[in-house]
Amino acid sequence: MCLHLLRFYNGIEPVNIGSGEEISIKELALTVARIVGYEGRFEHDLSKPDGTPRKLLDTSRIEALGWQPRIRLEDGLRDVYRNWLEETAGSVAA
Repeated sequence: MCLHLLRFYNGIEPVNIGSGEEISIKELALTVARIVGYEGRFEHDLSKPDGTPRKLLDTSRIEALGWQPRIRLEDGLRDVYRNWLEETAGSVAA
């Protein structure tokens, strides 16, 4: 992906890179919890504004350059977490 940008993009505007999958903040939190093995609860403070209930990254700029995502969001999160565990093995208290 970085090589793709180096080859095909010479602009100054930021380029978002993402899966193109829309996901609710709740579903994102539950997905991360499942991946890391969190078994606790989530509480929602309904007295506060909703903020951004869903997220969908605008990837139109990089897609216009011919790039398409190949890794689903959940798979990417799982890979990053697995890599973090491997990289920090022994340095993080269990």
